[in-house]
Amino acid sequence: MEHETTQQPAFPQLNKPAPAFNAPTTHGNKTLEDYKGRWLVLFSHPADFTPVCTTEFMAFAKKHDAFQALNCDLLGLSIDSHYSHIAWVRNIKEKFGVDIPFPIIADLSMEVARSYGMIQPGASDTSAVRATFIIDDKGILRAMVYYPMTNGRSVDEFVRLVTALQASDANGIATPENWAPGDKVIVPPPATAADADKRVQEGYECTDWYFCKKSL
Repeated sequence: MEHETTQQPAFPQLNKPAPAFNAPTTHGNKTLEDYKGRWLVLFSHPADFTPVCTTEFMAFAKKHDAFQALNCDLLGLSIDSHYSHIAWVRNIKEKFGVDIPFPIIADLSMEVARSYGMIQPGASDTSAVRATFIIDDKGILRAMVYYPMTNGRSVDEFVRLVTALQASDANGIATPENWAPGDKVIVPPPATAADADKRVQEGYECTDWYFCKKSL
């Protein structure tokens, strides 16, 4: 009788350790371990010297301080050489007056891109799509978002999402659609009928037993 083999999924999974990497960047060699104790936004782009990617990199650069205030670093990636990355960073500074303060992985082997599922058959075969991964300070993958080649990301949304994830971790709550600091948060629904009976008497702002909010 043949034994079935269990294969590990060839893509990253939420709430599991993020795939490890050891890669050359514009700021020297970087590994995932280098970011332990800090949050990390790892994001890929299809190619250097392309217009949509240029707008995204400038937007990430302009929000760099906001991410730093959240104990969060930025790390870009594309399947280009570090020489190409350096030339592109210098071009952005020269033509647009924007400094790119974060490193960019040179992933010519596509090793990192493949381990993170950045290569999407049918959308890209030799370049990475616009994928974004939020990794927490323990190296756990907490969120991932994919965009098509043709459309740029909202960097403000990633600042908001890191902020929301950190609020959930610190307070044991969930956040509603488009939550921002200062908005009410959602209290996790009760898990038993007895707790549901008590919930509406616990002092929260309740619409029903399963839908209650509070201020942080």
